[in-house]
Amino acid sequence: MIEKALAELTLNITDGKHGDCRGKDDSGYYFISCKDIREGQIHYEDARQIIEEDFWDTHKRTRLEPDDILVTNSGTIGRMAFVRDVPLTYRTTFQKSVAIVKPDKAKIFPKYLYYQLQNCVDDFINRSNGAAQKNLLLSTMRAFKMNIHEDEDLQMHIAAILSAYDDLIENNQKQIKLLEEAAQRLYKEWFVDLRFPSHETTPIVDGIPEGWSMCTAGNVIEFNPKTPLKKGCIKQSVPMTALSTSSMVLNSSEFTMTESNSGAKFRNGDTLLARITPCLENGKTAFVAGITSEEGAIGSTEFIVMRAKKINPYMVYLLARTEEFRKTAINSMTGSDGRQRAQVDKIMQFPYLLAPQSTLEAFSQLVEPIFEQVYLKNSQIAQLSQARDRLLPKLMSGEIEV
Repeated sequence: MIEKALAELTLNITDGKHGDCRGKDDSGYYFISCKDIREGQIHYEDARQIIEEDFWDTHKRTRLEPDDILVTNSGTIGRMAFVRDVPLTYRTTFQKSVAIVKPDKAKIFPKYLYYQLQNCVDDFINRSNGAAQKNLLLSTMRAFKMNIHEDEDLQMHIAAILSAYDDLIENNQKQIKLLEEAAQRLYKEWFVDLRFPSHETTPIVDGIPEGWSMCTAGNVIEFNPKTPLKKGCIKQSVPMTALSTSSMVLNSSEFTMTESNSGAKFRNGDTLLARITPCLENGKTAFVAGITSEEGAIGSTEFIVMRAKKINPYMVYLLARTEEFRKTAINSMTGSDGRQRAQVDKIMQFPYLLAPQSTLEAFSQLVEPIFEQVYLKNSQIAQLSQARDRLLPKLMSGEIEV
């Protein structure tokens, strides 16, 4: 192995635009920030879109290409993404909170360098500065030294081993997405479109199926329920960043441990709904599972906690994902621009058509196995991530020969 400074292995190391770009929804041109970099990928769900003119102006500086490596260098230090050869890559630029590392392919295999940098995250964090907000200077990155394998075939082999884990993780993520979509379609078919089993033979009485009753969300769901937690006990703390805009799964890597009881309180089986702009509009919602304390956990004060009373807990989550429910929540928002919040009392009045117990039980029998599969896949993702992370330093140091 040989020691090299990062600058010796790259064509360029720079950051994104120092300043803002003019926003334009649905432009197809993206302005990525550090929050959009996670799990080795660029996530576009919450990413800002900007006008084409500002994109091309910023692109002159960044010139994002396949095999580039993005590194968050402000706030949360060291999140990375390996850039893929997909159409969105050529319509993406980024803010100064993201640095770009362009590997010199004549000197190092790009995916190997990506994993080497992953192996150095703790060093990057330790070398960052700033009190209120950590920053990793570009000069620090350029001068950063690492020991690398000289043989390119060996670099490619190591990258292939680690990529195999990431490919399995990505495959599980895709399966989770399909499972969730199936559950949401099933809920919509039964309880929104009213195409439940035997709907063709069920009489309509006063505009609703016989045996069904019209009520409100507040009748079947407890909003912000009291969840007592012992003072001084260690518990999990769930930030807003742990919620996905499209998936029920909480990102446990964002959890921290705390003794504080300040914040929203919840337990396994609850649904979390972001109440503040733009998180609500973007779709941040989650089904709580994986909380290790029997008492529960705490989270952002910007969560609305929803707990099932008369329906299956999974149905609460699926309701929260429906377009009609989300519109009601968004339309209830009040406050100044940029700090608007949904009003629980308005959401509680959302009209809810309650099905007979037999229909609820039949739906539960269909949907519970789907949710169980989601959490099985998520558990497999966690195990694969842990195995990869244990293997990474051993491969990079040469402790394990390949």
